[in-house]
Amino acid sequence: MCQAVLPAHAGPRGELGAGPLLRWMDAAACLAAEKHAGVSCVTASMDDIQFEEAARVGQIIAIRTKVNRAFKTSMEVGIKVTVQDVLTNAEKIVSVAYATYVAKPVGAAKVELKPVELLSTEDHLEHSLAIERRRIRLGYVQVFQKLMQESNKEGDFYAGEEKDAVSTEHTHVQSTELVLPPHANHHGNTFGGQIMAWMQTVASISASRLCRSHPILKSVNMFKFWGPSFVGDRLVFNAIVNNTFHNSVEVGVRVEAYNCEEWIKDQPRHINSAFLIFNAVNDKGELLTFPRVKPMTQDGVRRYHGAIARRRIRLTRKCILSAKEDQPSDAWETSNQAYLSYSNIAALTHLARKPGWDITKTLDNVKIWTHEEGAVLSFKVEMQVKVPSHVAFSLLSDFSLRQRWDRHFLTCEVLQAVSEEEKIYHITSAPMTGQQPRDFVILVSQRQPCRPQEPYTVAVRSVTLKAMPPLPEFCRSEILCAGFQIYSNSSSSCTVCYFNQVTSGVMPYLAANLTGSSKSIEDTALECIKFLELKDREC
Repeated sequence: MCQAVLPAHAGPRGELGAGPLLRWMDAAACLAAEKHAGVSCVTASMDDIQFEEAARVGQIIAIRTKVNRAFKTSMEVGIKVTVQDVLTNAEKIVSVAYATYVAKPVGAAKVELKPVELLSTEDHLEHSLAIERRRIRLGYVQVFQKLMQESNKEGDFYAGEEKDAVSTEHTHVQSTELVLPPHANHHGNTFGGQIMAWMQTVASISASRLCRSHPILKSVNMFKFWGPSFVGDRLVFNAIVNNTFHNSVEVGVRVEAYNCEEWIKDQPRHINSAFLIFNAVNDKGELLTFPRVKPMTQDGVRRYHGAIARRRIRLTRKCILSAKEDQPSDAWETSNQAYLSYSNIAALTHLARKPGWDITKTLDNVKIWTHEEGAVLSFKVEMQVKVPSHVAFSLLSDFSLRQRWDRHFLTCEVLQAVSEEEKIYHITSAPMTGQQPRDFVILVSQRQPCRPQEPYTVAVRSVTLKAMPPLPEFCRSEILCAGFQIYSNSSSSCTVCYFNQVTSGVMPYLAANLTGSSKSIEDTALECIKFLELKDREC
């Protein structure tokens, strides 16, 4: 979808308002969903949205959408928004977002969505990661509630006692909209994008009462639709500032729907709730500082602490997904567990899908590949194993068994069994000549395939755990990205691919191998095959 930014779409600063953009994003994504489903679709949710660039009057907005993965009755749609200057032809990314749509056939008929046809490497990658993003959506509430419980236990300080802190009560905004036919689809369901646009409007009014300027929407904590609304409904929007963070402010918006009977009986339907984060700038484009706020009611205190918890999750997500390779490993905390797991699986999936792998050695059942990208070196070991794929997965995902076939593992201890799919290990390695022995604290994430042609995945990355600080007798080392992908060949054989993105921590164990003076990679691979096949016969 392409849209020219006209004066009618712009705010007071001559920039495209977030309301029209949200409408366009929803419309384009819904078209992609309906093209795949073959029936009408409705918006279920739109993930956290970050707005990176502003579009101005006269520029062109391009919105590209595609279905990344279809589940039974819902699907994930990827959305990429760019802005193009018609005079310079320069193009910048405005936002990348993911939305979930649900197929809604006419009447009582049920529909089960067909799988997405994957045509490119990017399609395969987004399809693999869609299931991980779905896990984050489903687990968000639990993470948030856990942070709130921790906040209550710790008795977090809030600004009510701060000097010059202001009340948020005057930022409360209520607005009512009547849903008319232009706001709805041919079934009479209100467009999700229209509701999101109205929510943005009332939220910006609320924020402006605090900053006394024209606020700019920078991000949104997931729009989630709890129920439908229809032509003729009265939608009541309530917005209020929850908290401020120096240069940003969070505004909470709740949407309730009434029909004529419900209006009289005061029985609203909860349609949506979202949290919108705004900045404000002065005439010079400099960020303004928001005043500290104080909650005046018990509900205000709850919203105040909720904003802190959401910010922790939001900043953690941003930090992890934008992390550079030379940065130390992330700390394993309540606020970031879902994103670290996602990042772990995503990094391995990205590495496995990279083009340009060069084969360097071929043995009977082992092939070794290398990949160079700038200063980053990665290697892949492909092994043909005569065991079922699920057996290889079970044995390779249990790192306490690694010492039996990998001579580089000296000890391996489970520090934290987070879940059946996530464990944190402490590993020590035997010292190389003239070097101090190394140790690693790693997160191991394991995933079973959702479809027969997909691989079993065991992803590995370093994390920082407070319970296991660096030890003086070891050199604490990092693993950026490593792990296994296991593909089934038949009921009794599989292909095991091991990946490792080389870091200074593992380089001493590989350097001699890469120069040809050692065969540690080949020997370790052969020991792995021997171990898997022997354990399978024992079972």
